[in-house]
Amino acid sequence: MSLRPALLGALLSCVPWVASAGPITYAVTVDTSSISGTAGSLDFNFNPGPLATQAALLQIVSFTTNGTLAGSPSFTGDVGGGPLPSTLAFDNGTGFNDYFEGFTFGTTLAFSVSLYGPALSAPDGVSTSGSTFAFSMFSDAAGTIPALTSDTTDGYAFTVDVNLDGTTTVDNFSTDTIVQRTSSATPEPSSLILMGMAMALLGTLRVRQQRRRQVSTF
Repeated sequence: MSLRPALLGALLSCVPWVASAGPITYAVTVDTSSISGTAGSLDFNFNPGPLATQAALLQIVSFTTNGTLAGSPSFTGDVGGGPLPSTLAFDNGTGFNDYFEGFTFGTTLAFSVSLYGPALSAPDGVSTSGSTFAFSMFSDAAGTIPALTSDTTDGYAFTVDVNLDGTTTVDNFSTDTIVQRTSSATPEPSSLILMGMAMALLGTLRVRQQRRRQVSTF
């Protein structure tokens, strides 16, 4: 895992401030009884659109299941924290940000998705792409056979789009998956300070990354 996701994950995992900073949160419950006992896999990703995209962050929290996580997950891009069932922290700073893990299905699994950051709290009016979170289940360990979804193209159980105006849109492709919006907490001063620290860190790391890329071109 790179230094940047590790630092981001460490800061974002300083919980309870995230919960009190007013994220948009969805509670997710999946009935997996029809494939109970199947040795498959789970995939979570949070990615920017193809054009200019404003910064956003996401957490997967409160993951519970009577299935069995296989361990040795794969982290790609800006993903910190974890592994499941611990909190996962994503940002949309790179083109592909993904967490993939083998999983033997039980009868149920549940988790919450919390989205926050400038793209949701202060849309800039100039960005031309939003971001998308996607959750997928597979009936094989390699992640090639989608399970419990009507989306045979991408294999998504559901997606959450962060729109340019700061709203979110859910598309659910699974009759076995329930995605419910929950109440957002009211920001507290200490929460806002810590969120500012997280965003400042993110900004500093992005500037350093850009400088390294500029130097490498000479």
